[in-house]
Amino acid sequence: MKALKYILLAVCGLPVSLQLSAQQDPMFSQYMYNMLTVNPAYAGSADVLTANALYRHQWVEFDGAPRTQTFTMHAPLRREALSVGGSVINDSHGPMRQTMVFGDFSYRIFFDRSKLAFGLKAGINLLQANLQDLNPLEDGDPAFAENINNKPLPNFGAGVMWYSDRSYIGLSVPKLLNNKIIDGSLPDMNDNTERQHLFLIAGTVIEVNNYLYFKPSAALRLVNGAPPSVDATANFLLYEKLWLGAMYRWQESLGLLFQYEINNRLRIGYAYDYSITDIGDYSNGSHEIMLGMDFGRNAGADISPRFF
Repeated sequence: MKALKYILLAVCGLPVSLQLSAQQDPMFSQYMYNMLTVNPAYAGSADVLTANALYRHQWVEFDGAPRTQTFTMHAPLRREALSVGGSVINDSHGPMRQTMVFGDFSYRIFFDRSKLAFGLKAGINLLQANLQDLNPLEDGDPAFAENINNKPLPNFGAGVMWYSDRSYIGLSVPKLLNNKIIDGSLPDMNDNTERQHLFLIAGTVIEVNNYLYFKPSAALRLVNGAPPSVDATANFLLYEKLWLGAMYRWQESLGLLFQYEINNRLRIGYAYDYSITDIGDYSNGSHEIMLGMDFGRNAGADISPRFF
């Protein structure tokens, strides 16, 4: 059973360090533009139909390194207080692959210059593991006798978010159920379940002058049994077209961010972060590419540029 710890490391995704932690949900350097994956209250925040695609390759040249692809869409309904959305996340590391498909619903309360949204999400995580391809430390370990093929792990989550044109703060738990990851008796393991992740994400925009905006933002992730993960990001917007910024993930990595507003509807972003832990000795950092687009007659008309 000792070898099973390495499998569960792959499930956890090693987002902070090489410790055996319980952090399982992926986190992104461009989290401020990908919030629907963790907070359903974000649905409808752009007031138009919005689509976002993101690809992250973590720890390049690291054997079995995580790769994550996400696609999200969300929009308000005719009753503007109600919004719907959906997300697909494909996350793989080592022998493990997770495909998460979730639907999102939010209810918004309108104030003079801001909105308060409450959201729910529900869906399923399909888990795959090619356990028979591994070389266990103990011959004949029954944990590796069969592969895991699309094991369904249903779940649901909730979130709340307050936002105005230039500020936001959101609190969410995207998965509330502690599903068992691998069936069977594991007397020496405590990490064989999906863990609840609490996300707190906030940011604001400060106008320096007519040509320059400053946007600080932060993300906190708390998981039982794992060290906190804290991201601090500083972005600058030049001439309402070009975002340039830097990020620091507490005791884990440093990074640079770039985004270009092609027009009021289309934007493209890139982020690079380099691990300052021992992992940095074995990889060439992590790359993240994002493409976002707004659809509809009023796309780009209400808020230009998009701040989050």
